[in-house]
Amino acid sequence: MPVAPELTTLLHEHLRLFGNAPDGLLFRGALGGQLAESAYCRVWRKARARALSAEDVASPLARRPYDLRHAAVSTCLNAGVPSTQVAEWAGHSVAVLHQIYAKCIVGQDEAARRRIAAALTDSASGGDTA
Repeated sequence: MPVAPELTTLLHEHLRLFGNAPDGLLFRGALGGQLAESAYCRVWRKARARALSAEDVASPLARRPYDLRHAAVSTCLNAGVPSTQVAEWAGHSVAVLHQIYAKCIVGQDEAARRRIAAALTDSASGGDTA
């Protein structure tokens, strides 16, 4: 998935300060190896509480770090990024992407109608639609 420039900057700063483990891990446990799930879940809960309103903390919004993957894929689809591209970024087939995320795609009806009308207008006027 594409990464926001601000996050890229933070990750580069983390690498500059802490490097990565010989096995390539970016975040690792105090004794080396993978970071324990209990450790990152504890930090995640604290970060959620600081970043979100009390109402959002009580909701399922970003309850687990993995939920960010779903949010990223849904955001791309709702932004109109072609599902073939989103599937490639997410490491899914298009069929799996549609099976999992079709219910997340909302509010694109009007934008799709405008694109179709523009394509038909370009086609009727002899414009190139490719």
